[in-house]
Amino acid sequence: MTPRLIVRSDAEADLIIASDWYETRSPGLGTEFLRPVDVCFALIRRHPSAFQQSEGMGRRARLRRFPFSVYYVPTTAEIAVLAVLHARRDPREWQRRL
Repeated sequence: MTPRLIVRSDAEADLIIASDWYETRSPGLGTEFLRPVDVCFALIRRHPSAFQQSEGMGRRARLRRFPFSVYYVPTTAEIAVLAVLHARRDPREWQRRL
């Protein structure tokens, strides 16, 4: 059984902010940013333990093309996406969301 993917509100806000920022730089780029996010979410659902372990039970999956990482905590029942952060952000930011 594939675990359910839950994107927490803070992670949802991260996505909106990043997408809006890219959209202001070039029309359509915000949508282009969301495509690798969707691909990453699908890969996380299929193989939650395949990505780098980062602090305790948390894991990090890097996006392709954009300098962002998805931070998540997998369990047998669900996968909680805690943050989607730019590579230059303090990595402790997602840990505060545990």
